[in-house]
Amino acid sequence: MDELRIDTTEVGKLAAQIDHAVEVLPREIRAVVQRGAFNIKRDAQKRIGRGPYLPAYARSISYDSRETPTGAWAEIGPDKDRPQGPLGNILEYGSPGRAPIPHLAPALAAEAPRFEKALEDVVLKALGL
Repeated sequence: MDELRIDTTEVGKLAAQIDHAVEVLPREIRAVVQRGAFNIKRDAQKRIGRGPYLPAYARSISYDSRETPTGAWAEIGPDKDRPQGPLGNILEYGSPGRAPIPHLAPALAAEAPRFEKALEDVVLKALGL
């Protein structure tokens, strides 16, 4: 009778890497999300600028982030409780009598490649790759 042997050493190593990744990734991902949100906020503030009619709007742009069991999220945009914050939708998308001044969407688009690369880097690092 022939004997069959299976070496599961590599599977065990991979399982350990995955266990480590599951432990550290939520906080690492939140750090990436926070950095991305901060970058988007700052870029949007620069894009909208400050003019005679919008002296406080740029300062109303903020972000909030939370860690979840599976990662993190962030909400970025004007705080409607701050001066000129309620103007956000009108400025970004325009109105019947006013052309849009896109600032949030372009800031998000500019940050996307850096954000994706940073996420890839933390995942690979957490997996030890």
